[in-house]
Amino acid sequence: MSASSWVPGANGSLFGLPNLPYGIASHAAAGLEPQPVVAIGAHVLPVRAVAGTGSGWFEGETLNPFLAAGRPAWQSVRANLGRLLSDPASREVVEPMLLPLDEVVLHLPFEVADYVDFYSSHHHAQNIGRIFRPDSEPLTPNWKHLPIGYHGRAGTVVVSGTDVIRPSGQRKAPSDARPSYGPETKLDIEAEVGFVVGSSTAIGTSVPAGSVRDHVFGVVLVNDWSARAIQAWEYVPLGPFLGKSFQTSISPWVVPLDALEPAMIKSPDQDPKPLPYLAEAQWGLDLALEVRLNGQVVACPPYGQMYWTPAQQLAHLTVNGASLRTGDLFASGTVSGPSRDQRGSLIELSWNGTEPIGLADGSTRTFLEDGDTVTITGTAPGADGTRLGLGEVTGTIRPALG
Repeated sequence: MSASSWVPGANGSLFGLPNLPYGIASHAAAGLEPQPVVAIGAHVLPVRAVAGTGSGWFEGETLNPFLAAGRPAWQSVRANLGRLLSDPASREVVEPMLLPLDEVVLHLPFEVADYVDFYSSHHHAQNIGRIFRPDSEPLTPNWKHLPIGYHGRAGTVVVSGTDVIRPSGQRKAPSDARPSYGPETKLDIEAEVGFVVGSSTAIGTSVPAGSVRDHVFGVVLVNDWSARAIQAWEYVPLGPFLGKSFQTSISPWVVPLDALEPAMIKSPDQDPKPLPYLAEAQWGLDLALEVRLNGQVVACPPYGQMYWTPAQQLAHLTVNGASLRTGDLFASGTVSGPSRDQRGSLIELSWNGTEPIGLADGSTRTFLEDGDTVTITGTAPGADGTRLGLGEVTGTIRPALG
């Protein structure tokens, strides 16, 4: 696909022609009800009017019908949009349909069928192990043999910009005689990358690691908000539950995997060698994340260093015969690198509250306070030396109810 577009401001933009991420947008003044759009520069283009024979995939208020259409359809529509937005002969017809990006309302881009979150950063897992098991091996015996994950709540996945109400629940510190109930005292973030499933599978079948691109349509940014005090009391023996299920935020733009081909890199070496069903297609993505707390950059996690890859995650997710549904979302787990400024969670950045984070206004943080705003952004290398944007996922903390 050409990197050059006739759309004003598109060339050199993070939402340039090599990107073309999909979302759902509305514009009251223009009479645009929520519907599929693509971002191009500082504009959005409603897809329904230009999709041709595939217009039926874009009739609803979610991307799910298009996701279900499969990879040949994804590639065909992308190629058609690329032609329309690069060929000057199309300008007269298409340009009047463009809407300013800063005037539209962005909605949840797809209906989430299931949500699974993994734990795939070697650096993050080691940090958490050292915090909670300082006298033991930081990694559990199974960690390097399989992608560990938990099944989350699809109904509490929300679009970027949705406020986060501080959850309440049971907590019990090691020194407490009994558990207590109240607002979460260690509210945290997890900077992650999510993968959006398009093509479904039947129950009893599995997806080989080499077939991930036949099923995964694209990528979103994820903030898996975490209630650490609630989680610490509940997670033995079955793992995360209420400490995770209250809310997960995703970016409003789904960047197609086809756009991210220039960002595909060899994943880190794995030792021991994984079992055969996990040994194929060990590619990662060179994604640069940035975490801002109240506008200040506090971390720059590198997704390219993740130990377990999206192909391995999907293969493991389905190896027992679990089916995929259109709109399934599986996330990477916290993205962290080897240095302190690459840690993708506050529990790591503050070392569980023992090393406060200094902010520019003179205040410090160990965990989130009411009124704090967290924004995660991401970029990737694109075709012809361009840079692609993944958009942003943001949320502001509001006090607990009641």
